[in-house]
Amino acid sequence: MGTKNNNNLFFTCSLIEYIGRTVKRTRKEVTDYLGKERIEKIYEYADVLHCEPIEKVAAEFIEDSKITEGNFDNVEECKYSIPDYWDIGEVYERLIEDSCDDKDIVKGIWEVYHSWIDSHISDYNTDFYYQPRDYIAACYEEGNILL
Repeated sequence: MGTKNNNNLFFTCSLIEYIGRTVKRTRKEVTDYLGKERIEKIYEYADVLHCEPIEKVAAEFIEDSKITEGNFDNVEECKYSIPDYWDIGEVYERLIEDSCDDKDIVKGIWEVYHSWIDSHISDYNTDFYYQPRDYIAACYEEGNILL
């Protein structure tokens, strides 16, 4: 399983979350627009990219990937306090660390964002995203929300 506290993975997932909120796209759609090559580049250069304001980095990748405005607004639909994009980035980071091999982290990113769990983590009107990491990983492994 993955290395704990992978800062590059944390930044990559937080950037995907930030871009998704900015362009109102599901996080799966964001990864589709970015494509595996750009995601790999973000992951590989996260230690440099994180020195810039995330707004600037996001704007550059939005423009470079030609990401258009969508209509997925989970922030607007949230009835409760909205989790920070860093918080959600951490949820994805931990899940990818817990369920994917370190040697192929980009594949792990792709698989998690393209799985059933993406819509559940993005639903801020449930308490799913702030459940313990081992519970979220168990749900992912099982293929559904465990009771």
